[in-house]
Amino acid sequence: PGPRRGASGARPGPVSLTTRDPIEAGSAESEAPAGVRVGRASAWFILIAGIIGLLASSDLLVEKIEMLKNPKYVPSCSINPVLACGSVINTPQASVFGPPNPLYGVIGFTIAIVTGVLAVGRVRLPRWYWVGFMTGLGLAVVFVHWLKYETLYEIGALCPYCMVVWSMTIPLFVVVTSIALRPLGSNAVARTLYNWRWPLVALWFLSVTLEILVRFWDYWRTLI
Repeated sequence: PGPRRGASGARPGPVSLTTRDPIEAGSAESEAPAGVRVGRASAWFILIAGIIGLLASSDLLVEKIEMLKNPKYVPSCSINPVLACGSVINTPQASVFGPPNPLYGVIGFTIAIVTGVLAVGRVRLPRWYWVGFMTGLGLAVVFVHWLKYETLYEIGALCPYCMVVWSMTIPLFVVVTSIALRPLGSNAVARTLYNWRWPLVALWFLSVTLEILVRFWDYWRTLI
């Protein structure tokens, strides 16, 4: 017998063996654009944090140059015996790798600004770029904590511009990490850290503030 006809009398066409499941098709289409999609809030944060960090790093670099030109120069960020950039800039810790530390900040935050501009412009950068950016920021976070320890317990003074750099580096690392490691998949630990990332950042700021209060309490109480 011949092939069966449908209700309209038309003979059905051949079944395509390449027809994809709608879910698979949608998945393939969503992955078609190269690169990682970044939310607008995250993109703007990367850009703004990069600008603030670059300004602070640039000011530190200028102050260092002025002090090299004139040993008697008093930096603009030397406010009192505790908040004194001059006491920090002239230490070996301020040039631990040879060049002044602010130079690395200028380079790093410039990269953050360029990344932020591209992200705000909806340019999708590849995942390897975000992973590399995250790795660099991770090293910066380790360096920041070492510098924090040195300034608090070895040098015994605080650099306001340095603290601005610290305060930008930590949340910038959190935002970039959340972009680089998305999607989290079935990793429960990663999901927990992602959900608690901002409370953890707030806890970090609180702990640093308490460290500063306790370390220099003998001075702070004279101001009360």
